[in-house]
Amino acid sequence: MTDGPTPPGRGAFARFWGAAAISSFGTAVTAVAMPVLVVQVLGATPFEVGIVNAAQFVPYAIVGLIAGVYADRWRRKPLLVWASVGRAVSLGAIVVLWLLGALEIWMLVIALLAFGTFAVFGFAATQSLLPRLVPRTRLVHANARLDQTDAAAQTLGPAAGGGLVGLLGAPVAIAVDAVSYLVEAALSASIPVDEPRSEPRPRDLRAEIRGGLRWTYRHPTLGPMAWSTHVWFLANGAAMTLLSLIALRSLGFPAFWFGVLLAVFGVTSLLGATLAPRVGARLGSGRTVVLARAAYPAAWLIVLGAPAAGDALVFVALALLGLAVGIENANEMGFWQALTPDELLGRTNATRRSVNRTAAAGGAVLAGLAAGLVGEWPVLLAVVLAFVAAAIIAARSPLWSETVGD
Repeated sequence: MTDGPTPPGRGAFARFWGAAAISSFGTAVTAVAMPVLVVQVLGATPFEVGIVNAAQFVPYAIVGLIAGVYADRWRRKPLLVWASVGRAVSLGAIVVLWLLGALEIWMLVIALLAFGTFAVFGFAATQSLLPRLVPRTRLVHANARLDQTDAAAQTLGPAAGGGLVGLLGAPVAIAVDAVSYLVEAALSASIPVDEPRSEPRPRDLRAEIRGGLRWTYRHPTLGPMAWSTHVWFLANGAAMTLLSLIALRSLGFPAFWFGVLLAVFGVTSLLGATLAPRVGARLGSGRTVVLARAAYPAAWLIVLGAPAAGDALVFVALALLGLAVGIENANEMGFWQALTPDELLGRTNATRRSVNRTAAAGGAVLAGLAAGLVGEWPVLLAVVLAFVAAAIIAARSPLWSETVGD
């Protein structure tokens, strides 16, 4: 474990936590509003649904590695603030276009590409700033607190989002998320943290990118975990595209019940995040990640049984998915943040997030295209096999015997 800078105290993390909570609530509302906007308001084809789902992830493939370099070169707090402002403007543009009666699929894609570009820099700064706010031995607990808040927002947000969509329309619900990013920017700007300025010397962009790649993929534990996560994101990007098509079209869920479905995911995510430090301490952080990876294919197999056994199985599956995500994420993030030196955090976080989101974009597009050709259910079976592959990669790595201690 690498020693990091001395954290500034609980007040800094509290503001960081508050900013993340407000943004998470708005994002959870949009998780309901965006599929409804695309599928029901704009009448998108399955392929167009995949393109829209992929749009916010494509920038990770284009600027992800560069964003990591600059997250290590620049102070991370200002980068986080301006990334939040940019995301607010991008979502606000969607609302304005709708109010003008000019919103079309291609315009929505452009707005989401801009949103994704700001998100690349924002997440690189967020994940790299946290180790300056709490001791590295408390990173699993800090990530669990963030996950708990995010899960709570996902519990309340989808229900509120479904109600807002039903009452005022999907674009109004998206406007709530835009405002949440402005509030996040204001709170982030008030975080007290000491960040040194970069030394005024020439920098080699390609060499810095290579340094991040070497640490990410040559580390004996982090490397296999990175590859497992990449496969997981490919499968998850496809699965979430299929979920909106299956729930809203094949099974005929109205917007409210689609929101309730996502709220179920939020409830169990909250439970999982609450249990994450305890489960990680009892089983070991690495073993916890491996076992959680094994739960994902089981959950999507349950979804496959919905046409024969009833719509309730979809709710059971989302409950299991939420529990697995909540338990896994804090332990996984604790691994990355504890084992990575501060000067490499930006590049390491951005490198894996860049590949993860690129994989998610590819999965979304492929699933949308394949669903249009052969239907949602055969494609979902292929997605289950991809989740199995991700679990096998994790299980065959040193993760099973390693942990992040308190």
